Amino acid sequence: MDLNKSNMKKILGIITFTILLYVGLQHLNVVIDFLGAVFALVFPFLLGGAIAFILNVPMRGLEHNLYKLQTSKKPTSKKRISNKQTISKTKRPISLLITLLIVIGIILFVLVLVIPEIGRTIKLIGNQFPDFYRRMVRKSTIIMAEYPDIADYISKYNFDWEQIFNGIYEFLRNSGGNMLYNTFSMASTIIGGLFDFFLGFIFAVYILLQKEKLGQQSRKLIYAYLPENAADRMVSVCSLASKTFARFLSGQCLEAVILGSIFFVVMSIFRFPYTLMISVLIGFTALIPVFGSFIGCFVGAFLILIVDPWMALWFILLFIILQLIEGNFIYPHVVGGSIGLPSMWVLVAVTIGGSTMGVAGMLIFIPMSSVLYTLLREAMNRRLKIRQIPQDKYNS
Repeated sequence: MDLNKSNMKKILGIITFTILLYVGLQHLNVVIDFLGAVFALVFPFLLGGAIAFILNVPMRGLEHNLYKLQTSKKPTSKKRISNKQTISKTKRPISLLITLLIVIGIILFVLVLVIPEIGRTIKLIGNQFPDFYRRMVRKSTIIMAEYPDIADYISKYNFDWEQIFNGIYEFLRNSGGNMLYNTFSMASTIIGGLFDFFLGFIFAVYILLQKEKLGQQSRKLIYAYLPENAADRMVSVCSLASKTFARFLSGQCLEAVILGSIFFVVMSIFRFPYTLMISVLIGFTALIPVFGSFIGCFVGAFLILIVDPWMALWFILLFIILQLIEGNFIYPHVVGGSIGLPSMWVLVAVTIGGSTMGVAGMLIFIPMSSVLYTLLREAMNRRLKIRQIPQDKYNS
C-alpha cells in the first residue's frame, strides 16, 4: 500500500475508531449513561420533529387547497400581484392554525364524549355494586347446583382468605411510608413530560413555519460534506421515506374512520348501548396499528357490562368478528396499499415493531419496512438487469 496522505488518514481513522470502540466496551455502563443523558437532552427536539411531521400531512393539504381557493378569482394585474404577496405571507400561518384547531378539536371531542361516561359508569358501579354482588352470588349458586363437577373442581382449592387479606394489609402498610416520595416522583415525572411536550410543540411550530428553508439547509449540508453520488442517493432515500410516512399516516387515519363507522352502523343495527361513544373511541384508538382498537374494546365492554353482562359478551364477539375482517381485509389493503407494502409484510412489520418498541414500534416499522421493501426491490431489479437474467427464470 502506498502510504500517501490519504491512506495515512484512513489508517489513523481506523486506529482511532478501534481504540474508542475498545474503551467504550470496557466502560459500557458509562457509555450507556452518557447516551441516555444525550437522548434526554435532545428528546424534546426529536418529539417536536415527530409532531411537525404528523401535523404537516393535513397542513400541506390545507395549504394547497387554501391557495387554490384564494386564487380562484381573476383580479386585475396589480391586484393579482398584491394577492399573491398576501397569500404567500398568510396561507402558512392560517393553514397551521386550522390544523391545530382540527387536531385539538378531535381530541377534545373524544375526551368530552368518553370521560364523562366512564365517570358516570364508575359512580353507577359504586351504587349498584351490592345488588350486582347479590345477583352474581345467586347466579353462581344456580350454576354450581346445575353443574356439580364445577363445584367439586373449585372445592379442591382451599383459599386462606385471612392470609390473603393480611398480605394485602402488610403491603399497604409497608408502601404507605413511601407514598410521599412516590407522589413527588410522579409529580416531577409529569411536570418533566409536560415541559418536554411544550418545548417540542414550540419547536414543531418553528419547523412548520419555515420547512422549505430548513429543507434547503439540510440538502446544502448533505451536498457539502458527502460525495455527490452519495448525496443524491441520501436525498432520494429521505424523500422516499418522507412520502411513505405521509401516506402511512393518511392511510392510518382513513382506516380508523372506516373502522369506527363500521362499528357505529353494526352497533346501531343491534341496538347496543353507548353506540356513538364506543364507535368514536374505537376509531380513535385504531390510530395505533392493528392492536390499538383493543383498548376501545376493553372500555366499551366495561361500559356495556354494567348495563347488561350478556350484551357485553355479544359485544366482545362482535368486536372479534369485525377485528378479523378489519385486520385481514381492510387494514392491509388501505394502509398497505397506500404505502406499497404487501399485506403479509404489514403484519410482519406490526408484530416485530410491537414486540421490540411497543406502540412506537408499530407506528415506525410499517413505513420503515415499506421504504426498505422499495429500496430492496429497486436494487434487485437493477442487479437482475445488469446480470441479464431472463425473466422466465424467476417469473415461472
